This record gives sequence, C-alpha cells and structure tokens, in this order.
Amino acid sequence: MLDVFVTSRVRRKIIVVFAKYPDFKTHVRGLSKLIKEDPGNIQRELKRLTKGGFLIVTKKGNTSIYQTNKQFPILKELQSIIIKSQQADASKTPPSKTIG
Repeated sequence: MLDVFVTSRVRRKIIVVFAKYPDFKTHVRGLSKLIKEDPGNIQRELKRLTKGGFLIVTKKGNTSIYQTNKQFPILKELQSIIIKSQQADASKTPPSKTIG
C-alpha cells in the first residue's frame, strides 16, 4: 500500500526501517546488507531523505552515520501509515491451504 505514495522501492524500504526503529543508526553498507539493495542506490536515497529532513547524518571519521530525525514534523503520522500499511498487506495474504 505504501508503494502507491512512495514509488522508489529503495526509498520505501529505507523509510520503513527508520520509521519503525527511530533509534536505529547505521551507515550505507550496513543498511545495504539489511535491506539487500545496492549501496549506490541507498546512498542516493539517503541524501534525498536527509535533504528532506527525515534523516540526520553525523560523521565518524570518513563514515556517515544515518538516523531518524525525531523532530521530523510528520514522523508520528508516517509511523502510523507504515503500521497500517503492513497490517493491510498482511491481511491480503491468502490463507495457507490445508490438506484434509
């Protein structure tokens, strides 16, 4: 359901991770392993989400660490949308077939 509003698959995955786990901090390679996407695509989307104010970036040496901006104006609403979207997606899955 979230795919209707956020058309980029990579951006959608990133938003879900950071909205569901607002205390989560990671770097590009760590996030790449977590969501199984190309680091180059992730880097591009992280820059967009940082520029939009959804993420905060801090530097540790040469590494950029990303985390959710807890002051993001619509964070609570976004979290609610993600939860509802995942519940709706779960209810659409057909029941498993039983033999008998």
